[in-house]
Amino acid sequence: MSALTDLFSEARNSAANVAEVLMRGRGLRLGVTGLSRAGKTVFITALAQHLTTLANVAAEGRKNPLPVFRLAAENRLQAGRLAPQPDDHVARFAFEDHLGALTGPDRHWPQSTRQISELRLRLDFERRAGFRQGPSSFTIDIVDYPGEWLLDLPLLEKSYADWSRETFEASAAAARAPLAADWRGFSVSLDPAGRADEALARQAAELFTAYLRAARAEAYSLSTLPPGRFLMPGDLEGSPALTFAPLPLPEGHAIASGTLAAMMERRYEAYKSHVVKPFFRDHFARLDRQIVLVDALSALNSGPAAMRDLQHALDEVLAAFRVGRGNPLTRFFQPKIDKILIAATKADHLHHLSHDRLEAILRQATARAISRSEFSGAKVDVIALAAVRATREAAVRRGRETLDAIVGTPLAGERLDGEVFDGKTEAAIFPGQLPADPALAFRGDGLALPESEAEVRFLRFRPPVPNFGGDGKPLPAPHIRLDRAFQFLFGDRLS
Repeated sequence: MSALTDLFSEARNSAANVAEVLMRGRGLRLGVTGLSRAGKTVFITALAQHLTTLANVAAEGRKNPLPVFRLAAENRLQAGRLAPQPDDHVARFAFEDHLGALTGPDRHWPQSTRQISELRLRLDFERRAGFRQGPSSFTIDIVDYPGEWLLDLPLLEKSYADWSRETFEASAAAARAPLAADWRGFSVSLDPAGRADEALARQAAELFTAYLRAARAEAYSLSTLPPGRFLMPGDLEGSPALTFAPLPLPEGHAIASGTLAAMMERRYEAYKSHVVKPFFRDHFARLDRQIVLVDALSALNSGPAAMRDLQHALDEVLAAFRVGRGNPLTRFFQPKIDKILIAATKADHLHHLSHDRLEAILRQATARAISRSEFSGAKVDVIALAAVRATREAAVRRGRETLDAIVGTPLAGERLDGEVFDGKTEAAIFPGQLPADPALAFRGDGLALPESEAEVRFLRFRPPVPNFGGDGKPLPAPHIRLDRAFQFLFGDRLS
């Protein structure tokens, strides 16, 4: 991208930001992202449900479900409602459909994020006592986007040759080599200097995509898999912008016109121009606050190699943010993300004794990125949460021992100790404890853990049976630390 093009894009973004802030009034744009299966859809659904029903819950005299969220604790929220979103060309987050999936007769987890979507919430509330006391309103524009697309942003600074070499090097790692064997075997048979051939390009792209998909499967849970649109193509499926793959290019190889390598390079650059840059310009560069949801438990289930891969992916994701200390001027002309919350989801799959340990593992995985963001002036926090709590805790006797268990309904097909669950029957599970030393989660040296930490088992559970209010509408489900997330992300702007 030329300096002149950069300057023009920044000027256009600044003008758009000024218009947006003036139209929106008091409020912020909250980015919600995470790699696949991290729980983005459930988090946004729970956020919207809590904030649009909180005033009714209080009016019915029910217990405040968000005690750490000061707006709720001080009973200052008068009303919360959905409002038309600001961008007519962006899909609306299907809140009603997702809530129906969670609370319907055949309750199930909603479909995961496949594209960018938006949802606007408007909150009417009372300011605290002081010279600004009185009624006010606040708008939260939620921008939901796949974390895999964030991993594409570093491509803007990489040439096709550099990306090819890095991708081949990564695919040779022990955790990836078996999954990449078919693609690598086909690629080494290709001649980058041979003539451009559409059939060869398509076959290479298909094998490369199959490798990415296998690496992302739950059994491996690897994370650093750009280009992100290869796994989530949307309306680009089958287009030339997604029909390319890395080639084994030697250092210093000159790509000649009309060759297979030139075709791949041209499509790689088209992907950056028509997919990555518009995402950055139209959505990513306009965010004020950000939450990154992380399915650390799947990586822990898959072992230290997956944890190290997740660590690298999170470093790439967090490096992509435009962070800094916010002020009224930057909010108008060049928004910067001044708060980032990194959240380990599915904390309800563990006993509460391991929640702090889960936070410690995630903090270890993001230590370098946190330091970098805080140096730039942004505030960063790490929490373990469950936006919708699918389990409850119980103490279960086994002989003379009392074990800390979680109780829930495992999804149909889940297996544990030879038992296959039917999706209807509750079960008490002993998930074990995470290691007290977070560094052990990343070590593959066979170091023995204490007996109490030697085996940690995570099952997937169905959503909880819903409860309904006096108006017949579903009440928000129990959660873990969701109120702490609200307070960090926007509680300071609602005082």
